[in-house]
Amino acid sequence: MSDYLKNFLRFCIIVLIQVLILNKITLRWWSQPIGFPVFIPYIYPLFILLLPFETSVVTLLLCGFALGLTMDTFMNTAGMHACATVLIAYLRTNVLNALLPKNLIEYPNQSPNVKNMGWMPFLVYSSFLIVIHHAVFFTIELWSLSNIGYLLLKIAASSVTSLMFVIAYLLLFTRQSSLKG
Repeated sequence: MSDYLKNFLRFCIIVLIQVLILNKITLRWWSQPIGFPVFIPYIYPLFILLLPFETSVVTLLLCGFALGLTMDTFMNTAGMHACATVLIAYLRTNVLNALLPKNLIEYPNQSPNVKNMGWMPFLVYSSFLIVIHHAVFFTIELWSLSNIGYLLLKIAASSVTSLMFVIAYLLLFTRQSSLKG
């Protein structure tokens, strides 16, 4: 299967999982009304994280914008997802260069995943970019730093939950032979 087709299918699967399943799940970490608000875990940034190493920054930005705009369309959020997704698409190459021992061009026809990077580097890579995504998204959503504790709690809880769903996605949609590396 060509890489373009595989990435298009991954885009569709991730968007469908996010829109049809995860957007319907409301998680509460504490009871309402005094406690933490209802929030939705976001796994759609995983599409940007799993694009091949040799993907150019321009292509990453275009894919990030398309993904964010798709999410904004389904969630009625007026560009908030697009802003956060374009930022992580822009930062992705630098984060990978910082984490990997070799230059990205030395990984031909490969994508960032557990097999190529190992569990710990992949979790650091995905955690960092997911936290950045959530920080930008929730800062724009709340549009106020007056209650910084609430904002930080929302970012942390959402990031942890999203990362758990990302790990579940990887375990479900990654072949077992690739997890042993």
